[in-house]
Amino acid sequence: MWISYKWEKILPFSSSSINSLHPSNSFHIYASVCCVSVRQLEREREMVSREKKIHAGLHDKLQLLRSLTKSNALNETSIVLDASRYIKELKQKVMKLNRELAASQSIISDNQSPLVNVDTIENGFLINVFLNKTNPGLLVSILEAFEELGLSVMEASASCADSFCLEAFGGENQTGDLDAYVVKEAVLQAIRNCDED
Repeated sequence: MWISYKWEKILPFSSSSINSLHPSNSFHIYASVCCVSVRQLEREREMVSREKKIHAGLHDKLQLLRSLTKSNALNETSIVLDASRYIKELKQKVMKLNRELAASQSIISDNQSPLVNVDTIENGFLINVFLNKTNPGLLVSILEAFEELGLSVMEASASCADSFCLEAFGGENQTGDLDAYVVKEAVLQAIRNCDED
């Protein structure tokens, strides 16, 4: 019965026509059925072997995940749940550290004094000013300080987006009684006046 079932699957004719075949042909058909059955078994073994490899790889990855998250769980579902909790804790720690970092940076930028550098060059001064923050009217305040000193600004470039940066070349007045220290103090005073306003 089993062989005739296989014959029906393999051959395009019915089992009654198989019975009418010559006896030498029935051995050939039986051998074909056996070959097909062996091939099918080999395929099934390969599939089982593949599934075992996949399961072993998954098991190794779960054990690695378990060790990384310091989980005491034994079954797969619990390991994954512990990993999910661990990831949430890490995200909260990162958010807390980012808040602390932002707070410390704002404290540093609030407490940081302006950087003012004044170099004497022929017939004037090269003035560089840098602040971590910018205030409305700061550039105007510094330019007014130059004017009060009698410095005429020959060339200047300024940036006032997130921080304040000014590079200016000021030509000295005819009296020639200015020095770099006086110019620097005037710029610092202009910055302080702008902060107070």
